Amino acid sequence: LALPPLDGLRFDNGFGGFTKDGREYVVGGAGRTLPPAPWCNVLANEHFGTIVSEAGLGFTWGVNSGEHRITPWSNDPLLDPQGEAIWLRDEETGEIWTPTPLPAGGGQWRVHHRPGVSTWVMAAWGLEHRLRVFVPPDAPVKLAVLRLSNPGDAPRRLSATFFVEWVMGAIPGLARPHVVCGYEAEAHALVARSGWNPEFADRVAFIATSHPPAGLTCERTTFLGREGGPRRPEALMRTLLDGQVERVGDPCAALQVMLDIPAGGSEDVIFVLGEAAGRDEVVALARRWTDPRRVSRALDETLEWWEHRIGAVEVETPDPALDLLVNRWLPYQALASRILARAGFYQAGGAFGFRDQLQDVMAFLVSEPERVRAHILACAARQFEEGDVLHWWHPPAGRGVRTRCSDDLLWLPYVTARYVEATGNTSILEEKVPFLSAPPLADDEEDRYALFTPGGETGTLFEHCRRAMEKGVTAGAHGLPLIGAGDWNDGMDRVGRLGRGESVWLAWFCAACADGFAGLARRVGRRDLARLWAGRARELRRAAEDAGWDGAWFLRAFDDDGLPWGSKTCEECKIDSIAQSWSVLNGVASTRAATALASAREWLVDEELRLVKLLAPPFDRTPRDPGYIRAYPPGVRENGGQYTHAAAWLGLAHAALGDGARAHLIFDLINPLRRTETREAAERYRGEPYVLPGDVRAAPPGEGEVGWTWYTGAAAWTWRLAVEGILGLRLEEGALRLDPALPPGWREARLTLRTRGGTLDIRIEDPEGLGHGGIEYEVDGRRRHGERIALPRDGRRHEVVARLKRSGHDDPAQDG
Repeated sequence: LALPPLDGLRFDNGFGGFTKDGREYVVGGAGRTLPPAPWCNVLANEHFGTIVSEAGLGFTWGVNSGEHRITPWSNDPLLDPQGEAIWLRDEETGEIWTPTPLPAGGGQWRVHHRPGVSTWVMAAWGLEHRLRVFVPPDAPVKLAVLRLSNPGDAPRRLSATFFVEWVMGAIPGLARPHVVCGYEAEAHALVARSGWNPEFADRVAFIATSHPPAGLTCERTTFLGREGGPRRPEALMRTLLDGQVERVGDPCAALQVMLDIPAGGSEDVIFVLGEAAGRDEVVALARRWTDPRRVSRALDETLEWWEHRIGAVEVETPDPALDLLVNRWLPYQALASRILARAGFYQAGGAFGFRDQLQDVMAFLVSEPERVRAHILACAARQFEEGDVLHWWHPPAGRGVRTRCSDDLLWLPYVTARYVEATGNTSILEEKVPFLSAPPLADDEEDRYALFTPGGETGTLFEHCRRAMEKGVTAGAHGLPLIGAGDWNDGMDRVGRLGRGESVWLAWFCAACADGFAGLARRVGRRDLARLWAGRARELRRAAEDAGWDGAWFLRAFDDDGLPWGSKTCEECKIDSIAQSWSVLNGVASTRAATALASAREWLVDEELRLVKLLAPPFDRTPRDPGYIRAYPPGVRENGGQYTHAAAWLGLAHAALGDGARAHLIFDLINPLRRTETREAAERYRGEPYVLPGDVRAAPPGEGEVGWTWYTGAAAWTWRLAVEGILGLRLEEGALRLDPALPPGWREARLTLRTRGGTLDIRIEDPEGLGHGGIEYEVDGRRRHGERIALPRDGRRHEVVARLKRSGHDDPAQDG
């Protein structure tokens, strides 16, 4: 018995490739082995989720992927241990296997990962297996739908056993002893509770199945056996499970069902892993999600839910590797992993970072502006009366850490200004949001972790932004903002430990924030604040230009003693990427920006090794102490590795200067598809070809090897590099403006923009190979004047031609 051949995979590297339509990434197949590290999928909704790998069912959480793991999380890329599994047993021969490669698979297999769903198919033991796993958008359940087909001429009788290890907390060793197991007869479900963390003490986890249970147990040691293991559980050597469900010392849940499969027929069984807020909800969820018709509808609803959110912008360019990432996988990575799960295989923190998700949501201004609005307001509620904010916080209660990081708070006005500019909706500025209240950090406190609560003071979002600006824009000896306990690069946490260190990058960022806030002030009639902050923006840029210039690039920072980092005088960290990128991205490009970017390319971009480094040379032996960044080996993570988030900024900076060739080069260098085009390259890189890495090692040993994948802000920024930077799509006042920076040779590119009001099919034409310049618009065959195109509201599809021209922009006129 064999799987049918799978031909025509795009970017097939010997481990896997994309289907022709790009909707799925397929791993495995005839003659193929497991990839060099787990190639995963993140399946999540707003309050529940799971991470699966190509090898198995992974782990599951409820509400918080760090603090409330229902089953065990492991970031071991070598073993990829499975805390959840389905075992099959032939009731005539006693053979035991799993329909996934781990823990006990065999035969020919492949897994299809797509947004929202992963499907394993296998041909083995005379049966065709299909296991589909997904998390519906509106329920706290993980559904595993198994179909077994029997092409033979004799009936088959099998048992299927669904097994999970309970954790019900953050750390198994601490949480597991508090798990209490039981059986809910009305739902035919095994349940588990834990009072270990009071925030989740009322939660009840459960597993259930669509078939009547033939056996069950909640004792893990009995199931696996003292000398046994996941490849061949001892309990499956006997006829049925032992039925032990209470007073267990090693908690698990295992449900066993019997399946009779006629010759030439098939049998389906549904397994459910979920969590509820009490017994009644367990019963309701178990009944609902073991109904095959409801589950079938939910699969369609799940696919549609994801399609709506990640399919709002579709591109077609001369670069198919760019298209594949942009059209599905980058927005999926940003939403599923960063915003919903807040987890990946290598990191499962569960917290919201103040700066982190505020940056991520900017990629969803087209598809979900209401999500952006809601998140801005949620972040404002994590701001203290003094204007500083929680560096990160854990749902549901909001426990978090107050720090001295200098940039966190400024992302609130930055993203608010971008939201208002994009949508034209100023009502958000009048939304009332309470402030947190607590004593400020004492002089000897570096940070404080606690459950902070609102005080009696409430302010409009505009007032929250004003306080962030007042608190965050300070000035040191050079007129540059104080770096505090680190700016965007947390690892530089001792540059300004004594309160005197200054950041050149932060000056550029503060200038962008000041301009943005000045624009908000004008919108609400506060001309005094508009003048004040427009002036502060000019001062900050002047300080960065005067004090920050080092002859060929911009410095990174001054430490407490006034000594520079990111200078030609430094033996280590002579140049840092982000100070160069934001000399452009601050909104008013420095007159020296082109020189700064050229230096960044010379020092930091390695085309042969496909690396875009954060800084060079890395910290190693310097007696000066920049912070914990130096604890990383040279070339790892922030310490001179490729930190992909910053690499995307460098690409955006080139696009902002109209340099489409170099903007596209950066995208191409960091594109994981280009790193994994052959089996040898994939083995060296190790990470998934379909999602961006957070970092790539830039020094031996392991040069070119991925650090971690999925959970990185690089996903949203790299999507913006392609869509906003290279293709030039930008929302302004609820309308569309195009300002592309196309690479030479791209005579045409296409964009499809889907909104609730209709669809725009956009063809960008560049017949003269200009790459950048003024735009002539045609809408439905008619010439339109002005720099913007109104978004449709009639529910129809409209054809837009945007043609680059030499003569600059047309005179402003009414939008078409």
